[in-house]
Amino acid sequence: MKLPNGVGEQVLAHTVEKFEVQLKHTDYGPVLVGEADELENARDFIVESINKRLNELSNNNED
Repeated sequence: MKLPNGVGEQVLAHTVEKFEVQLKHTDYGPVLVGEADELENARDFIVESINKRLNELSNNNED
């Protein structure tokens, strides 16, 4: 699974620890490798983490 732009190192570290996936570096960028269901769970975790961070940033801008 190719990683989207904006995924931080901390989120990647938590993803690799929490799910049975491996981080591999290719000529086209970093990818996660693992079974389909683990990759889906990892993707959901990454999306949730990014959305949470975006919400935090947008709430800070409103203050």
